[in-house]
Amino acid sequence: MEKLIKLKIREIADWPKKGVNFKDITPLIEDSKTFRKIIDAMAKPYLSRKIDKIVGIDARGFILAAALAYKLRSGVAIVRKKGKLPSKRISKKYALEYGSNTIEMHKDTILAGEKVLLVDDLLATGGTMAAAIDLVRKLKGKIVSVDFLIELTFLNGRKKLKGYKIRSLAKYLS
Repeated sequence: MEKLIKLKIREIADWPKKGVNFKDITPLIEDSKTFRKIIDAMAKPYLSRKIDKIVGIDARGFILAAALAYKLRSGVAIVRKKGKLPSKRISKKYALEYGSNTIEMHKDTILAGEKVLLVDDLLATGGTMAAAIDLVRKLKGKIVSVDFLIELTFLNGRKKLKGYKIRSLAKYLS
């Protein structure tokens, strides 16, 4: 699976800034056969488990979360950048390597005790997902796992996610 993913990922050097090698998943999701294989692989460990909500992180995580939710017969909850959600919400500010950011969830999107799978396309430094985990915990959701399509292992994002089961389908070592 990792080989297939890496074959379909388009890498763009120095974007969005110099020194960053951006992993573009659009070629992967544009290929219906590959996209189905990816969703099947991401869903496989949870087919016999009850997952109430799949949390997708703004914005590419929404794509994966929606497809997984359909496959697993779960609901979808979304985490968005500050100011993008219309109803009552909770917020979490977190540090980035070049500043800070804030993400939000609707206050009523996860009910206490619901089993939650968090999903995003990429694990880099782990800051965004750690903040999303804090929001889910604040709403008293039970986190089953934290899953990624791609992991940039050299950025050590797992360190910020200690104590949670973490899965990624493709790892980049450098």
